[in-house]
Formats: sequence, C-alpha cells, structure tokens
Amino acid sequence: MNPSTPSLADELMAQLQGAPLQQLSSQLGTDATQTRSAVATALPLLLGALGRNAAQPQGAEALLGALQRDHQPAAGGGAGGLDLGGLLGSLLGGGSAAGSGQGADILGHVFGSQRPQAEAGLAQATGLGANAGQLLQLLAPIVMSFLAQRVQAGGLDAGSLGRTLGHERDRARQPGGLGGLGGGVLGSLLDQDGDGQVGLSDLVKLGGGLFGGRR
Repeated sequence: MNPSTPSLADELMAQLQGAPLQQLSSQLGTDATQTRSAVATALPLLLGALGRNAAQPQGAEALLGALQRDHQPAAGGGAGGLDLGGLLGSLLGGGSAAGSGQGADILGHVFGSQRPQAEAGLAQATGLGANAGQLLQLLAPIVMSFLAQRVQAGGLDAGSLGRTLGHERDRARQPGGLGGLGGGVLGSLLDQDGDGQVGLSDLVKLGGGLFGGRR
C-alpha cells in the first residue's frame, strides 16, 4: 500500500464536492463545513467495514456478486462513470424514506449487530447526533454504486476487490484515517470480527433499484 496513492474514500469524496455535498447538507440540515467533515469520516468507515467483511474469500465473492448483479451505469455519469446527482436525486426524491430504506438494508448487512455502534460512534466523532444514522443510510448506496463502477471499469475480481478494500480498512485504522479521527470507537469497529460478513451475501437480493433501475 502506497500511502501517497489516493484512497477510494478520497476519490469518492472528491466526486461529492459541490452540488452533492450541498444536497446532503440540505437533507441533514447541517452547514457545509460540518457536512464535509462528517462525510470525510463516514466514507472511510463504510469502506473500511466492507474491507473487513471482504477479508475472507467468501465475503469478497458475495460483495462482488452484489456489485455485478445490481449495478447499471447511470446515464449522465460523465467521465467518472458515476452520476452522483442522479443517484442522490433518486435517494432524496419524494422525501428520504425510499433512500433510507435501501441504505438501512445495506448498513444492516455491512455492520451487522455493530450498526448501532457505528452510528453512535459517528455521531460522537462528528457532532451530528441523530443525523449520523441518516448520513450513513444516504452514503451506503452511493458507496456501493461507486464500488460497482470501479469493479466494472477496472475488471476487478473477488481477490483484487478484497485486497483493494483491505487497503481501505488499513488506511481507516491508522491515526487520522477516519477523517482525521482515527482510533476510538470508530477505529475499534474495524478491528472486530462482526457478523456483517454473514449477511453480506444477502446484498445480492436487494435488486437493481439501488443503482438506477433494474435490468
């Protein structure tokens, strides 16, 4: 792992700059600075937790299957291949109930029984309070769609996906790795063997609705 290489969390954070972060701020009722800081902490947490779950071959294979099955390139994605504006619009359209439901399903599979700890830890680290859970629910489908685009563009197999996400977990566990807040409750989540990987295979049952329509 080359520390000078941008992490997946860094890459996705760069894509969220501008209008997507403004949309998240509006939904959460937080200012731009707090939203940016919270997202910068939440993305490594989500990717690191996926890295923990994908550390075992069966976990990586289950995640790869979910990404390949459910992802459809969104029209208007541009050079980056990911239409964040459209994805956020679908998550937030008509209220956040549908998006929150999709995100809640993903969080349940990724964190398993540790989901309350993840939400409470993010709330404490960022000062978001009850909004921490909502932020994770909104970001989870975005992270999955981003990973699916990377799998498609890079031709990743289960092994390379597991290694890539393992690097994200390692980065997040380092001091300052979680938006400058490495260690503590959030860091400890990535050191535990949770039950997330058991439910990860259920992600393949969520359907293409997460990623802009069924096949």
